[in-house]
Amino acid sequence: MFAVLKYVRTAFVRNTLAKMHFTTSGVNIRLLPSHKCSFEDPVHVTVSGLNPQQRVDLRSKLTDDTGRVFQASATYQADGSGQVDLNRDPSLGGSFTGVEPMGLFWALKSDTVACRFTLTDVTRPALFDIEVVSDDKVIAKVTNERHCLADGVRRIPVTEGRIRGTLFMPPGKGPFPGILDTYVFRGGPFELRAALLAKRGFAVLALAFQGYQDLPKRADKFHLEYFEEGIDFLRQQPEVKDQKIGLVSISKSGDLALSMATFLPGISATVWINGCNANTLVPIYYKDICVPPLLYDIKKAKMTPLGFMDIGDVTNDPMSEEGLPSVIPIERAPGSFMFIMSEADRNWQSAYYAKLACDRLKAHGKSNYELVRYENAGHFIEVPYMPFCLANFHGVANQVVCFGGEPKAHSEAQLDAWKRIVNFFKNHLASADRSCKSML
Repeated sequence: MFAVLKYVRTAFVRNTLAKMHFTTSGVNIRLLPSHKCSFEDPVHVTVSGLNPQQRVDLRSKLTDDTGRVFQASATYQADGSGQVDLNRDPSLGGSFTGVEPMGLFWALKSDTVACRFTLTDVTRPALFDIEVVSDDKVIAKVTNERHCLADGVRRIPVTEGRIRGTLFMPPGKGPFPGILDTYVFRGGPFELRAALLAKRGFAVLALAFQGYQDLPKRADKFHLEYFEEGIDFLRQQPEVKDQKIGLVSISKSGDLALSMATFLPGISATVWINGCNANTLVPIYYKDICVPPLLYDIKKAKMTPLGFMDIGDVTNDPMSEEGLPSVIPIERAPGSFMFIMSEADRNWQSAYYAKLACDRLKAHGKSNYELVRYENAGHFIEVPYMPFCLANFHGVANQVVCFGGEPKAHSEAQLDAWKRIVNFFKNHLASADRSCKSML
């Protein structure tokens, strides 16, 4: 009881402070257009009230849902009127250099190199603290509230029959195109991406498929009938009835999405992010069809200079004799595909897999695909301003692995990919009405 009261009191104080601007000596930080915004939106950071040509450090801090702290800092010099404008002025040193309007966000990292930022509760904003520091003293502070749920978006936990997950529904009666969102191999729903897509006018079911609630902790096979139930549940919603359905996926769930698009009816658009063109890890079944898994040899792993395992080359080649039975026959799919791949991905050879998928479609006379490549991005291309993950524990390798990429390039990829994903779904799912216009 006391622990609960302490948590509630701490949360109240934290949320109250988030709405306050702390300043001394007339120094002020402004976040434009507001200190409150959507998680995916940029802010314009300015500082005023400094002495002409004064040098100060700007620091940012973010604490995730596990209590892990992510930080960044940069040194700036005020102009002749005592102002710093991150849209104009270069960082002179720190976590980044040069003109980087959102550098205090994309450069955030934890002291623990091998970790991923965790955000599980989308009902609360992520709080980004920004400070101005001079002579080791904080002289101004503001908190950027980055909200996950737009006003009016409904978050609905789903325990319907066998399926488990969370449904996000835009405000209004619709009709709204539907999207099934599946995540990485751990299988739990990733609600942030789903919530932000709902903001854009899509009804999104973030579907769990293992290791969540009463689902099996670790599946030794997958049945597409389970995912079909999720799609049917989405189609049965009054706001979605008779609308088109899309899929969004990343990593292992990429090949699950390709299987769904191939074997299940009525999938109009599929976004595949750094996945594989073949079924991986465990067999997948649908009615009388079985696609065996593409296997791997962990002995092919290497160690990086930082001491992390590099598993980028351990998976067997899908074009090898033993790999071909695992390749998903995506030429049977009636819908459209967007393949998003990172050339610096070290989880596996996603750039190669994306090329194989496109080549297969082209060889069958198909033009229902587009390929998006990012040269220096890593594995986890997620929503804008999600902190970069260089390395983390990998459930299959059973140790910390390197996921590749460079922070700035990865951030730029996330920004660009997000715009492309939203536009792709609008083009292939939305009707000519107002259903998928962004809600401001």
